[in-house]
Amino acid sequence: MPDGIGILGFAHGHVGAYCTRWRQNPDWGVRVIAGWDHESGRLQSAAEQHQLAACESVQQLLSRPDIKAVVIAAETSRHAELVEAAAAAGKAVILQKPMALTMAEADRIVAAVDQAAVPFTMAWQMRVDAQNLKMKELLESGELGQVFMVRRRHGLPVGLNPTFAESWHVAPECNRDIWADDAAHPIDMINWLFGLPETVTAEMVTLYRPAMPMDNGIAVFRYADGPLVEVCCSFVNTAAENTTEIICEKGSIVQNYGDVPSCNVPRPEGAVGLKWYIKETGEWVHSDLPTPTGHGERIGGLAQPLAEFVAGTRGSIATAEEGRTSLKMVLACYVSSREGRRVSLADPKIMDV
Repeated sequence: MPDGIGILGFAHGHVGAYCTRWRQNPDWGVRVIAGWDHESGRLQSAAEQHQLAACESVQQLLSRPDIKAVVIAAETSRHAELVEAAAAAGKAVILQKPMALTMAEADRIVAAVDQAAVPFTMAWQMRVDAQNLKMKELLESGELGQVFMVRRRHGLPVGLNPTFAESWHVAPECNRDIWADDAAHPIDMINWLFGLPETVTAEMVTLYRPAMPMDNGIAVFRYADGPLVEVCCSFVNTAAENTTEIICEKGSIVQNYGDVPSCNVPRPEGAVGLKWYIKETGEWVHSDLPTPTGHGERIGGLAQPLAEFVAGTRGSIATAEEGRTSLKMVLACYVSSREGRRVSLADPKIMDV
């Protein structure tokens, strides 16, 4: 029998891609059985599209013995209470990003998972992306020597869409703003690659539509002995090419077409998605890993690792503690930008954001 999955909230669109992939691949051993959403229209639409039972309450879904795990894809403001309920019911938890609105909410999530000892993972697709995994492998192998500087450019065009400003994604009470919502992706990638930095210096601004604040920003994370890591985000970006640059002692890594603005626009025939230069040989090595034809393919690519997590054949993609650390890095950017200073990741003001 496949492992049963329940969906707690369909606000975050990524969950639809997982449901579709799971339905199309029954050999992965999971099946979406039921869903709940506080918005009845959104629930009914998802139930029809994904052929699942619509539950009237969270507890109705969690009381089902045929559900082994839940995906929490409700608005960020609801994450802590839903994780607490799911953990108390003994369900494995898959949590969409961002983890929470505040550090206090993140602490509630960590405590609930620890107390119930349930399997937990954040749903970070950048941690399972094949090209990102290859970059991590190259850095950890030591082949390129000391890492000096990293730049991750990341973006979306959503700020140019006037209707997006009316969505829950940029409502302060639901999801803070677009920086907290989507800069969380590359910031978590930095946490995944290098861990918790010492400090951050950040500037986030609203340049285009006041109803969608923090549409552009740059954060520089400083590690004790290097590297310096820049996360550069624009959410009014229609097109791009370069995504990741890593400067090392014995070479460099370049990745292109790794986010929405670069992946969803035309590219030259035969364009290389990932390559690295080795100083010793004086040559570029072109990876044979394919670049997805569209960003939706990257989002859907998380479905199989999540199925393996539910089945118990792989561990957490990102633990609750790792999710907490990534949120801390995101919120530290707000302290730095508001106060115009370099901020230690131990600064108590991060707890008040």
